[in-house]
Amino acid sequence: MQFLADRPEEPTAIRTDLGAIFVSMELSRSSWLITSLSPGNGDKMSKHAVRGGDIAGLLARFSQLREKAQARTGRCFPIILIQEAGLDGFWIHRVLRAEGLESHVVDPASIATSRRRRRAKTDRIDGEALIRALLAYKRGEPRVCAMVKVPTPEEEDNRRISRERKVLINERVRHVNRIKGLLFAQGISGYEPLHRNRREQLGELRTGDGRVLPEHIKAQIGRELDRLELLLEQVKAVEAERDVLLAVTQGAATPAAAAMLLDVKGIGPELATVLWSEGLFRSFGNRRQVAAYAGLAPTPWQSGSVDREQGVSKAGNPRLRTTMIQLAWLWLRHQPHSALALWFHGRTERNGGRTRKTTIVALARKLLVALWKYVTAGVVIEGATMKAA
Repeated sequence: MQFLADRPEEPTAIRTDLGAIFVSMELSRSSWLITSLSPGNGDKMSKHAVRGGDIAGLLARFSQLREKAQARTGRCFPIILIQEAGLDGFWIHRVLRAEGLESHVVDPASIATSRRRRRAKTDRIDGEALIRALLAYKRGEPRVCAMVKVPTPEEEDNRRISRERKVLINERVRHVNRIKGLLFAQGISGYEPLHRNRREQLGELRTGDGRVLPEHIKAQIGRELDRLELLLEQVKAVEAERDVLLAVTQGAATPAAAAMLLDVKGIGPELATVLWSEGLFRSFGNRRQVAAYAGLAPTPWQSGSVDREQGVSKAGNPRLRTTMIQLAWLWLRHQPHSALALWFHGRTERNGGRTRKTTIVALARKLLVALWKYVTAGVVIEGATMKAA
């Protein structure tokens, strides 16, 4: 009896009665692995490799799959594709859609995997897992995976402004810290590389033991200042593009979310651009979807008598989540009499001020939902102050 109980069950055939050829693509720089499940071929999954970037070869492979399925069954089937969101972006998805194919982009973190300590992972296994996820998704199984809503080329391009500015600001911080570190090793502090008279101040600096700044370190700092000044010019150029984009949205007959956000006190051009381009341009069904997209949704851990909260999921857009945390702190400063700010202060005072960092995350979630209601339905945040016209 023990032998019979331990015997694994025979694998059941995969249902392919949806009348389509299901294809998954594992993309890499050198090659694309195409895994397909065709009607009339039982539960056998076929695998073929295409050179990376070869769209013509990919479409030719799809034609061969159609011809083989038609030869076996006498019917012509459509092709349904799935691929993971990754470094390749969405251009392949757009090409496939332009060819009249049904294409889906899935969040790879949403696909269930084995929880064994050591699990095998290859492109072959991942391709089959994508096929199974696509089959379940087309059958209508709830929450089997999370399909990505692909932005339009214009929406994707609008994101570049705020993202490029973030990269430039990070590089600026690194150069400033490097200059200050070099000077601190010579006993010099208080030098600000971002001031306009940074070149004049550099020539007047003296080391901690009273010497003139050595020649080579002075030359190195001068080259750092050259790169820093180039970054400052690029930041100004990006901000000018951002302001032009905001001016266009403000002048439209139906103002976009960015233009509406600028009317709220405490929200400037950069915050409005990030909130708009990273999240609020999308359509959400309810407030839970809004919080989940930003990774601010709670993640409970409940099993039997165990019931605890693990914190926010951090599974959404990291740029939007970081921006909302920053905005939550600014909200307390610029909107102290709003209902959300009063809720935050009341909550922290009851706990003796020990939970400010965790409560600010809850405030960020509430604030994001409130801003979403404001830009979609025009519901003004309770107690919020608007900017003067």
